[in-house]
Amino acid sequence: MVEEENIRVVRCGGSELNFRRAVFSADSKYIFCVSGDFVKVYSTVTEECVHILHGHRNLVTGIQLNPNNHLQLYSCSLDGTIKLWDYIDGILIKTFIVGCKLHALFTLAQAEDSVFVIVNKEKPDIFQLVSVKLPKSSSQEVEAKELSFVLDYINQSPKCIAFGNEGVYVAAVREFYLSVYFFKKKTTSRFTLSSSRNKKHAKNNFTCVACHPTEDCIASGHMDGKIRLWRNFYDDKKYTYTCLHWHHDMVMDLAFSVTGTSLLSGGRESVLVEWRDATEKNKEFLPRLGATIEHISVSPAGDLFCTSHSDNKIIIIHRNLEASAVIQGLVKDRSIFTGLMIDPRTKALVLNGKPGHLQFYSLQSDKQLYNLDIIQQEYINDYGLIQIELTKAAFGCFGNWLATVEQRQEKETELELQMKLWMYNKKTQGFILNTKINMPHEDCITALCFCNAEKSEQPTLVTASKDGYFKVWILTDDSDIYKKAVGWTCDFVGSYHKYQATNCCFSEDGSLLAVSFEEIVTIWDSVTWELKCTFCQRAGKIRHLCFGRLTCSKYLLGATENGILCCWNLLSCALFVFKPSEPRPLYIQKGISREKVQWGVFVPRDVPESFTSEAYQWLNRSQFYFLTKSQSLLTFSTKSPEEKLTPTSKQLLAEESLPTTPFYFILGKHRQQQDEKLNETLENELVQLPLTENIPAISELLHTPAHVLPSAAFLCSMFVNSLLLSKETKSAKEIPEDVDMEEEKESEDSDEENDFTEKVQDTSNTGLGEDIIHQLSKSEEKELRKFRKIDYSWIAAL
Repeated sequence: MVEEENIRVVRCGGSELNFRRAVFSADSKYIFCVSGDFVKVYSTVTEECVHILHGHRNLVTGIQLNPNNHLQLYSCSLDGTIKLWDYIDGILIKTFIVGCKLHALFTLAQAEDSVFVIVNKEKPDIFQLVSVKLPKSSSQEVEAKELSFVLDYINQSPKCIAFGNEGVYVAAVREFYLSVYFFKKKTTSRFTLSSSRNKKHAKNNFTCVACHPTEDCIASGHMDGKIRLWRNFYDDKKYTYTCLHWHHDMVMDLAFSVTGTSLLSGGRESVLVEWRDATEKNKEFLPRLGATIEHISVSPAGDLFCTSHSDNKIIIIHRNLEASAVIQGLVKDRSIFTGLMIDPRTKALVLNGKPGHLQFYSLQSDKQLYNLDIIQQEYINDYGLIQIELTKAAFGCFGNWLATVEQRQEKETELELQMKLWMYNKKTQGFILNTKINMPHEDCITALCFCNAEKSEQPTLVTASKDGYFKVWILTDDSDIYKKAVGWTCDFVGSYHKYQATNCCFSEDGSLLAVSFEEIVTIWDSVTWELKCTFCQRAGKIRHLCFGRLTCSKYLLGATENGILCCWNLLSCALFVFKPSEPRPLYIQKGISREKVQWGVFVPRDVPESFTSEAYQWLNRSQFYFLTKSQSLLTFSTKSPEEKLTPTSKQLLAEESLPTTPFYFILGKHRQQQDEKLNETLENELVQLPLTENIPAISELLHTPAHVLPSAAFLCSMFVNSLLLSKETKSAKEIPEDVDMEEEKESEDSDEENDFTEKVQDTSNTGLGEDIIHQLSKSEEKELRKFRKIDYSWIAAL
């Protein structure tokens, strides 16, 4: 039973992973990224989320490793606090209360008791870089009010601030200005580029900045795609800069390697460029990364890079420019035309993803399962180009079929419309295109739905359109002399006084079809397609239609554009019209989000909950998820984000702290599974199998160098012999060697027979098992004893 007060709104995913630069751990095993109010810790090898650091009450705006302890992490937030974490155990160590909104965070090894943050105190668009002294205290919450001014009139983006040459200076860019502050001299040098366009219409605006780790060199990115390398900037008059140019659009981010021998840049071309020795001729590329590169990070060890992309993705890249892992979050599309759907097979959340794609997103593990390319055309990144949009999608027949609608309309009279039917293939475990229908309607399709009745004889799909018609599509045999096949064809076309058809919905048993025509709802027989009745109301155009389920299947609900709900009783044809704020609701939750909620969906539970309160019983069989304007995914739950982590993720975190060898991956997990099985059946088993770690032959085999071992043929027989079971109660060393073999055999046989008889009696008395234990013959037991007495001592001498 779950207590009522434990229900709360929990952010369960969907937040931006690309909001700030990702940060690597010192050993490159983990990568940290900001995700809404949380900080997520991912494994760079398995891509699994191993920890969620939650404690901030507002958006997290910056994360940095503690330069004095590589096992700790700093984070700052708009809630005005800086928190120190132990990311290995996921524990909050200390909270420093600054008291004003913090927009970015920087750390320096030279500043032991201070960090740098970006704040705005006066006007909303004027930001300052300040130093915050972190007082030493034993309490968990400490006030940090001592701020020291460093730079004024800077950009709030952390990409526009960089510390260089081991903390000797800090560079900041904004618009057409570059400012360099020297800590020892406490002086600032400012450099300005021309704000007017040159002959090539290039723009000089600064977009990002990076500093060489050991030399006096500053790299700046610009709107025109150029990279400028600044030197001799100690003198306002003798400074120089050189240009590197490859990007055709603005440079989104820059980063130097740990040694400073190469410079990394990225932009809208989705290509990572490595400028080796900072020269124009010596550069390498990693192309086709899928989306605009927004951030670039380098691991402290220098062996890994990572790029954050506009499609909410992080790609981990080896030093040789080979992608090794991808951490994909919920893709942020411009508009969610399809709404939120649930895949009946995987229980994954399905919605618009990359342009022209449907994304399947796991709600349990908070990661993307895969993308389904619907439009199947190369996407051209051009703001002036009218793209083909994926506007509608629906699952049918318990996930066996998927219907999608795509359209492109450059002018009112030039509509390109296409509907596709996809069939699920068990072999490939994915959807395969079955039928493609060009111009299924003369105008835009407003709704589509499948008949999902369990006793439905033939798959049926209904589409509604602004052209005033709804069409019924059925699956028919499309076989020919070459192969057997099925395809979809139009079976019926219906209309009602040429009104625009806005919605459609089947009843739970599939016997009725409801189609709304603006303010009128029509009910049709799904067998004869005869119009049964119509419901007229003046509450506004119907936006959504839905039949009730189970005991409420006789009701039909409709939502209008005026925010009014209508409920029709199909047995009595009575209409109930009410506003959501007027009747007594089952549950009210205020302040669930700081943003506008755009979509919601119920997801069936695999294991029902046991809420007894009437207010929470609607959550027993399903869980409600809703999506905000920034595409943050929230739900009502009793578990914290850390508790929602899968057991696999936690196990991976524990395993990564142990030394791994090739034999560990072979035998380590096998031992764990064997231990679990033995613990579960310990009370029911009469004979306990020996663990592999207790067998000397295996231990010696694994710890002896391979080049001094005998042949594999010899080791194989020895290895198999060591796994054979023995019923002896005494080891071979405990038996005197001068005892006659026959006497030994008879005594042991007698003891074993007595033991066996006792065990069988115990089994019959207690009823622990019904299997009969096989009794070995004397000759078989003799052979087993011979194998046991084989001398393995030669292995220890190697």
